[in-house]
Amino acid sequence: MLDIVKDIHSLTSFRRRSGDFMKQLHKSKRPVVLTVKGRAVAVVQDAEAYQRLLDIAARADAMEGIRQGLEEARAGKGRPVREFFAEFKAKRGIPDSDSATRRT
Repeated sequence: MLDIVKDIHSLTSFRRRSGDFMKQLHKSKRPVVLTVKGRAVAVVQDAEAYQRLLDIAARADAMEGIRQGLEEARAGKGRPVREFFAEFKAKRGIPDSDSATRRT
């Protein structure tokens, strides 16, 4: 979590003491908000913490996709998978595996 007393600093302060800030970022794993004239303009974060954030966002995105798919299936918005694949193969000129095995 962000600590508004420790984690909000001016960009000027960050420029002057960037080494100290990098140590703080690595140790605390908390982001630092940088300000210009009192307004937040950037957030600096440790690379590991940022990767963790990306991983969480990716999982949340996948879960939302699954939720939407299930909701659509419950609402009857889907179609049979055989129908989908038949159309998919026909559009791309892919021979039907059933008909290919029947020829031999």
